[in-house]
Amino acid sequence: MTRTELSKLLAEGALQFGVTLDDDMLEKFIAYKDLLLEWNEKINLTAITDEKEIIIKHFLDSLSIVPYMPKSSASFADIGTGAGFPGIPVKIAGKCGKLLLVDSLGKRVQFLNHTVARLSLCNTEVIHSRAEDAGRYSVLREKFDCAAARAVAGLDVLLEYCLPLIKPGGIFIAMKGPEAGPECDNAAGALEILGGEIMEISEITLPQSDFKRTLVIVKKNGRVPEQYPRKAGKPSKRPLK
Repeated sequence: MTRTELSKLLAEGALQFGVTLDDDMLEKFIAYKDLLLEWNEKINLTAITDEKEIIIKHFLDSLSIVPYMPKSSASFADIGTGAGFPGIPVKIAGKCGKLLLVDSLGKRVQFLNHTVARLSLCNTEVIHSRAEDAGRYSVLREKFDCAAARAVAGLDVLLEYCLPLIKPGGIFIAMKGPEAGPECDNAAGALEILGGEIMEISEITLPQSDFKRTLVIVKKNGRVPEQYPRKAGKPSKRPLK
């Protein structure tokens, strides 16, 4: 596909999620795609290298969470962001104010810092950290209106990673595969301990594809007990029950 065709696919697909992309935003998305493919030759960022699939399975997939986020000026944390999904697309689209990108791999952090600078994404911070550690930093703990995680861990583990970063009353969005029901059932104990409540489970199909995504929308009703998140490695080895 030509760059014009890719931009049209992105713009039309974004509208399905209530997101209007102007020419400057579309240019940044195409530049982001180019950076992703360039750096992917040096470090493992994505198994998806077809340009159309990048638009659909990375960019539009990221924008699918926008209808469930708080107001556009909200602060947003992307935990285990990898190559920047969903955080960077949400930021390019102007749907968050302050953006935090958290990843534990140094090479990916280098890519993220380079991309943030090249795309001039203001009010964006990249930190090299495990998710468990980020949730214990006083400068980050309970500072965000919304957080999201895509394909990082089971829901019971993700709740311990992400809810400590979110303000009481804020929203966590878990981006899961098509069969999320059992994960939601298994997360009942973690939800009770950490003060979360599943508000909605939304099943979507990405535009111009048969790729299905389930979004689990969790509201944080109170403060997370101080002992959570536990030390690095413990949430994944011994999920809360």
